[in-house]
Amino acid sequence: MPSRERTFRTEAIVLRRKDFGEADRILTLFTPELGKIRALAKGIRKPASRKAGHLELYTRSKLLVAKGRDMDIVTQAETVESYRPLREDLLRSSYGSYCADLIDKFTPDDYENLPLYDLLARALGWLCESTDLQLTTRYYELQLLGMSGYQPELFHCVVKGEEIVAEEQFFNPAEGGVICPRCGENHPGAFPISLNALKVLRFMQNNPYESLRELKLSVTVHQELERVMQRAINFHLERHLKSAEFVNLVRRIG
Repeated sequence: MPSRERTFRTEAIVLRRKDFGEADRILTLFTPELGKIRALAKGIRKPASRKAGHLELYTRSKLLVAKGRDMDIVTQAETVESYRPLREDLLRSSYGSYCADLIDKFTPDDYENLPLYDLLARALGWLCESTDLQLTTRYYELQLLGMSGYQPELFHCVVKGEEIVAEEQFFNPAEGGVICPRCGENHPGAFPISLNALKVLRFMQNNPYESLRELKLSVTVHQELERVMQRAINFHLERHLKSAEFVNLVRRIG
């Protein structure tokens, strides 16, 4: 981790915030050079605060931060990208919250990961304009797992190592990916995955986001992809995310 001076400048995306005292907030920030840090934004809840609009959830800003005795303090903030649609639409906001939550849960404090920072910044932009929020989120989840060291094996059976042929397979997060029908039939923790869902996962794993724009998926495939990715994520995190449950709630209401 780079050493910090008494004051330092950094770009950051606001992942979480928590009210502190009468007018302050504690922010969880994801930065390109310093990883995930926490900092105090003094007076941000006052009506006259100049920093408030630059430190909204999911906002990407340039910050001047002072090294405090107990906690770093944000002294200046300037918006780089506000991702306004994420605050104007509840469904997009719920997906933005989920994407931020995933980064928060998968990254330790003070650990630099520039590729993950770039992924989150791009994903928030995708969510602002996507016409298929589910597919966008599945792509983000799959890329996040890969960059975090948990890329699922989608081309070879994780039990015997043989190349997977074009047919329905099994998937097991604990084993790290797909299992051929011969090995997966009675394998503990393995569950079926259709050929169509596997093809989409393979495509997303090996292609840029822009190539997804022409994909049109059935409701059934969408549901299966979500089930596969959620089971993989829950396995690696060893928990269910409330932000994922909130997405489902907003979808049902909407």
